[in-house]
Amino acid sequence: MNRRARTAALTAATAVALAAALTAPAVAAGPVVASGGHDATGRAVRAAVADGVPGVTVTVRRGHGTWAATAGVGNVKTGKPRSVRDHYRIASITKTFVATVVLQLEAEGRLSLDDTVEKWLPGAVRGNGNDGRRITIRQLLNHTSGIFDYLEDPGFQQTYMTPDGFMKHRFDEAAPEDLLAIAMKNRPHFEPGASFAYSNTNYLLAARVIEKATGNDYGAEIDRRITAPLHLTSTSVPTTRVTLPRPSSRGYSKLARETTGPTYDVTELNPRLAYGSGQMVSSSADLTRFFSALLRGELLPREQLKEMRTTVPSSRDTSRYGLGLVDRKLSCGVHVWGHDGGIYGSNSDAVTTGNGRHSLAVNFNGDWSGSTDAIIEAEFCGK
Repeated sequence: MNRRARTAALTAATAVALAAALTAPAVAAGPVVASGGHDATGRAVRAAVADGVPGVTVTVRRGHGTWAATAGVGNVKTGKPRSVRDHYRIASITKTFVATVVLQLEAEGRLSLDDTVEKWLPGAVRGNGNDGRRITIRQLLNHTSGIFDYLEDPGFQQTYMTPDGFMKHRFDEAAPEDLLAIAMKNRPHFEPGASFAYSNTNYLLAARVIEKATGNDYGAEIDRRITAPLHLTSTSVPTTRVTLPRPSSRGYSKLARETTGPTYDVTELNPRLAYGSGQMVSSSADLTRFFSALLRGELLPREQLKEMRTTVPSSRDTSRYGLGLVDRKLSCGVHVWGHDGGIYGSNSDAVTTGNGRHSLAVNFNGDWSGSTDAIIEAEFCGK
């Protein structure tokens, strides 16, 4: 079947599957523990599917109880529903894991947040106005370094983010140094510490600092320090594995800024291109456990957790950025802490209250529509 025929078949299958999914209620699993239940959250989940998301999976942890729900489909060709146990690519939520390990290393006296990038990665950040001697680890973690985001480089976007480029290069393996070189071809956004600019390059560098400080792959440190102690059995840092663990759903993308046009199955890809900025795989249940444990102080001493929660203004009026952790103020005045993440075919969000007692994680297996914000608002504000 040629590309045009495959695209037409996929588009038709999507329409049929989504039409069926809109009438399916969210599926609850486990005790409902929130006062008044989760009716608003369930409606928001179904609304996301109505808006065009193929399928949604969400888990809420409150106290000692959990509630989970799905809507829509995990496979538009077969109509297979999403699972509350789905593994999915968590993209930039990886940053919170990386920042946690860096802060653990600080607590152990193995590095300082005020160390320069140059100290740990000599000569790595140089050229075109970039100078690692003037950038600290703290500035990497809170995105005040000014370093250019390699994902914004026009050449990178043409190679990996267009339909033709993605299909040709989706299994490429690029070394962190290759990705860093792309960033270094561009001038920084501003002087270190002068402002805020979200940059995936910052967390590529933070992951490399972990590796220099420990002598181990940053993924091995995440596993040893976070995943294993918390028994996050669905969480991993895949190296070059292009498939997702089971159970999982297919991931779909427009591979374009527009929300119209062809829909592509982008499930298989080499996650190493995201490295420390977005390489990980997890599940909604694991993410609620992680963020709950983090905010409860189970992973960091009090001093380091305070550092993590020390924020700077971000690019959004309703949120501020800490060290790999976002403080988001909801419409009802409630503050939640967490991170979101988007990668081809996957859009995720994970948040928890400041005391870690009420957590939510949600994933869309499409990256062009729907609002995770609306689901968070529904759960924590009841609307």
